[in-house]
Amino acid sequence: MGKSKVLVVGGTGYMGRRIVKTSLAQGHPTYVLQRPEIGLDIDKLQMLLEFKKQGAHLVEGSFSDFQSLVDAVKLVDVVICTMSGVHFRSHNILLQLKLVKAIKEAGNIKRFLPSEFGLDPARMGHALEPGRVTFDEKMVVRKAIQDAKIPFTYVCGASFAGYFAGNLSQMGTLLPPREKVLIYGDGNSKVTIVDEDDIATYTIKTIDDPRTLNKTLYFRPPENVLTQKQLVDMWENLIGKKLEHITISQQDFLASMKGMDYAGQVGVGHFYHIFYEGALTNFEIGKEGEEASKLYPEVKYTRMNEYLKIYA
Repeated sequence: MGKSKVLVVGGTGYMGRRIVKTSLAQGHPTYVLQRPEIGLDIDKLQMLLEFKKQGAHLVEGSFSDFQSLVDAVKLVDVVICTMSGVHFRSHNILLQLKLVKAIKEAGNIKRFLPSEFGLDPARMGHALEPGRVTFDEKMVVRKAIQDAKIPFTYVCGASFAGYFAGNLSQMGTLLPPREKVLIYGDGNSKVTIVDEDDIATYTIKTIDDPRTLNKTLYFRPPENVLTQKQLVDMWENLIGKKLEHITISQQDFLASMKGMDYAGQVGVGHFYHIFYEGALTNFEIGKEGEEASKLYPEVKYTRMNEYLKIYA
């Protein structure tokens, strides 16, 4: 058995480009959907051409041309979708329903990984408005996958280091504070923070692994399950300075939604679930799931004290 052929949909995006790079590095014949909607976006085009130089195959296909999606899917064994599900970039979760239809029509796919990566939507039935739309839409996609009897792996259960570590989990910035830091509640909820490159590595490892077939892959690498206070401590030790800690209560944090734009309100809701409820870690992984660092102990994942050094 050779390595599975992989089609990445959303290959020029934040996670997509890492998935493409990792798929190539792990020796998979890698195809990237090239959509005409790219228009005059030169950065995306140049990224696609760079992938091509590295050995990826570019496949033309559009969500407005169903047959082109079917034709693209027929070229491969595995489809990975990394279309954005965050409101401050672009929010395209339900577009995947067209992809699910194409996969069903093609009939050859042995694994589909839809766009997930964050909080497990199956555990977010209680989520706050308006942010719950992300989880509701992901569940619509999951239902379509399972109704179509498409073999799947759901990859979720981490916060991205780029958005949660470098800024010490402060909203509205990507850089770490150097004077004062906002602490959510008591700052002791356990949060999984994983470098996006490591998420891509674990993701590609699942596609030919029978242990992850029709299961959810969660991220709980032991040294990266941290409280916000532990993250802040790491930063303070790095820069040799204590920051002023400002605590924000659950009530005040939720009240801060008032007057925010829609994307801001979605963000507050998601931060609330992560930092006040501990929604990434407040459950045992059952028979429906596997944990990435246990399945793949050979992956030397980036620890957050190392990750933060570049910001100092």
